Amino acid sequence: MNIIITGASSGIGFETALEFSLDSKNKVLCIARNAEKLKKLFDIAIQINPDCTLLPVAFDLVNDDYTALAPFIKERLGTVDILINNAGSLINKPFAETTAADLAEMLEHNVMSHFKMTQATVPFMKSGSHIVNIGSMGGFQGSVKFPGLAAYSSSKAALHTLSECLAFELAETGIKVNCLALGSAQTEMLEAAFPGYESPVMAFEMGKYVADFARTGHKFFNGKVLPVAVTTP
Repeated sequence: MNIIITGASSGIGFETALEFSLDSKNKVLCIARNAEKLKKLFDIAIQINPDCTLLPVAFDLVNDDYTALAPFIKERLGTVDILINNAGSLINKPFAETTAADLAEMLEHNVMSHFKMTQATVPFMKSGSHIVNIGSMGGFQGSVKFPGLAAYSSSKAALHTLSECLAFELAETGIKVNCLALGSAQTEMLEAAFPGYESPVMAFEMGKYVADFARTGHKFFNGKVLPVAVTTP
């Protein structure tokens, strides 16, 4: 399979990439801003499976030119079976101190980057391909909300609705779109949101779940926002 993962340099994206790299038949294109962390990912993947094909790409999803991605995807992958839009960032501050610029930043990182990445990738996808957007329980309707995360949670809610809309937009192509509203997993982002909290779910466990869902979830779901959480937060 040919897989693209954004935000692959740390946390769940990192672990998801390693999970896919265990199968030597996979080609895994890993996108993140931090080239040094991507090199670490590559080195670990090669140690685990010397025959893996992991392609690290240092690319800023907010500021870089997406037209530069298309030739690379065409040359190195040709077609794309799975796109996992995992990249994102978090701002944690009281609502009274949250600025319009903070909200705009969350929307740019957590919605617009996925919007643009999907537009760049869909031309290389075919019937049976799967787009998985990584949302959050913070943006899931009816879930418990927490102070300090208004901008972040709002951006994730927007991503959830975008996922539902894309599934209908792409229905005739046979490309499936789903969104996983993740609860806590032990990552740097969790620590930023809830300092000192320890999740019962490790990042590698969630990474394996995401990889498994990306491989098979589209056989059972399309246009769904699925909560993946055992605790609150």
